[in-house]
Amino acid sequence: MATSSSVTTRHYSLAEYRELEAIAERRHEYRDGEIVEMPGGSVNHSRLVGSLYRIFEERLESTQYEPFNSDLRLWIPAVNRGTYPDLMVVDREPLLNDDRTDEILNPRLIAEVLSPSTADRDRGSKFTTYRTIPSFREYLLVSQNEPLIEHYWQTDDRRWHLEDIRGLDTAIELQHLPLSISLQQLYRRVSFP
Repeated sequence: MATSSSVTTRHYSLAEYRELEAIAERRHEYRDGEIVEMPGGSVNHSRLVGSLYRIFEERLESTQYEPFNSDLRLWIPAVNRGTYPDLMVVDREPLLNDDRTDEILNPRLIAEVLSPSTADRDRGSKFTTYRTIPSFREYLLVSQNEPLIEHYWQTDDRRWHLEDIRGLDTAIELQHLPLSISLQQLYRRVSFP
């Protein structure tokens, strides 16, 4: 029960979260006992997520890599967290969490389309959390307000680098997947403010 001077937050077991999430109409993240509703997206957000998935699905079709959309939950054991990235790509087969068919553990690449309500967290605490995943090597943050991708990748010495790819006449060359993405193609249906 909340009062003006204090707020009580209920902590859920992982089993309770999974049971609630299986019947929920909206998606929720699990953050070490807390259940947090995920915000809805905009038209541009949906267009960009769809374009990202199509590009990765089309270009990686005959490779060892497989993209997954935000319907599949990512489980991060090191921090006891379940979340739904906009796009994940795995190398070879997805590694499932125990006997679950709705939670994977091994993304090589994660992409998030930035929203005003999530941008700071996507760049900060969420990226820190993702870096605890042993297979994770590349991170894309896609702006929906301008043609811009923040491209992070890990080098062989385990350091992370950042490159801003800006403008419709540019392309991003991924470092850990055999793929380049034209920003013109990615943003072809997006209407900028």
